[in-house]
Amino acid sequence: MTFFSRYSVFSLLMISVILGSCVRAKTEFASIPSGPWRGVLLLDREPVITYGDDRDIKKKFDFDSELPFQFEIGFTDTDSMFVDFYNGKEKIRITDVTCGKATISSKDTIRINFLAYDTYIQAIYEDGVMEGNWVVNYKENYMIPFKAVFGQNHRFVHKHEKAGFKPEGRWNCTFEPGKEDEFPAIGDFTSDGNEVSGTFLTETGDFRYLHGNIIDNKMYLSAFDGAHAFLIQAKFTHADSLFGSFRSGKHYTAEWLGHRDENVTLKDPASITKIVSTKPLSFSFPNQDGKLVSINDEVYKNKIKLIQIMGSWCPNCYDEVNTLKSFLNDTNQKDISWISLAYERYDDKDKVLSVLRNYKTKMSLGHEILWAGSYKKEEASATIPQISEISSFPTLLVVDKNNVIRHVHTGFSGPATKEYKKFEAELKSIIQKLKNES
Repeated sequence: MTFFSRYSVFSLLMISVILGSCVRAKTEFASIPSGPWRGVLLLDREPVITYGDDRDIKKKFDFDSELPFQFEIGFTDTDSMFVDFYNGKEKIRITDVTCGKATISSKDTIRINFLAYDTYIQAIYEDGVMEGNWVVNYKENYMIPFKAVFGQNHRFVHKHEKAGFKPEGRWNCTFEPGKEDEFPAIGDFTSDGNEVSGTFLTETGDFRYLHGNIIDNKMYLSAFDGAHAFLIQAKFTHADSLFGSFRSGKHYTAEWLGHRDENVTLKDPASITKIVSTKPLSFSFPNQDGKLVSINDEVYKNKIKLIQIMGSWCPNCYDEVNTLKSFLNDTNQKDISWISLAYERYDDKDKVLSVLRNYKTKMSLGHEILWAGSYKKEEASATIPQISEISSFPTLLVVDKNNVIRHVHTGFSGPATKEYKKFEAELKSIIQKLKNES
């Protein structure tokens, strides 16, 4: 990363001011306009602290290091501010938004809290420009400079030029080809003119909603949802091949390649994690209030149980939580219990329980979410010795009335994928089979 430009010292000072300042909340939000905004995360450089500088706003964006996304600011009937973030078909509404004067800088400051993921954007605003940082609380000193310009609603380019190729269909992809961390994926894309949407499926989950543009023979996709910060680029080499790069946040970079293959498949999610023991599950972990909850408690006796291995920081877990909540409500499965075992990135108990309380409130959940330990997979795997390992968050265990694991589903293909509907049908079939055994 390049931190030693002529703006660096001033930029770092301003970042410290923004993050260290108290924000005096106000009820009037008139200073920050409602409507469309184009935001970018500046992956490789510090922001230029300039407000209303027309040359800066109109500069050519750097597609290699700037991760763009679209959002809108709006107000409710009670003048409460909300922010809608867009990734293709997905709209994420954030209502935990504060705005006011920072006590040190005296600048209008906005803070957008992604409570479900324990992250936030904080930025100062002036003359149609926001500038600040996206901050990930659970990672030490992790922040990415953020900038947004009012009145722009495009992703990478706003011109509707003719695309140089059509990426329609499924692609057999390999990330990190030839390296120790190589893994397979399926790219699935649709396009409309030079706009493109899609996702990548992997054996541990999907990349959720990606959206972007085709410019000549190159494809650019991005996603930002408060947890994921993905930037994907690809060059169309000939009729059936792509070669590209993938960036996740400010640290991870990988190459990938793909070729068209409508018949490509991944491992069956039911075959990845093995059941290695029929010994009944027996655990006791604290819930968000610190109360110990056990699978052997009276409320769970003689019930089929869904034990979800997850983390509050995990977007694929977020999708699975919403799916399970909808599934249990729609099918009126009163004889089924659901327990989420959260493996978190903090070690401090009070902090973890606070995160789980926020998560449970934000997601409007009525079932128990228990703190089961560290997100580190080796440590997490030790808590459930009846399975071979925890290789993915989420992992779903279907447990019979005797607390014996009968089925394991590794990973989760969410609503951005074509495989999404299969999950619910398969889960319903498995549960019915266990009911028939009674």
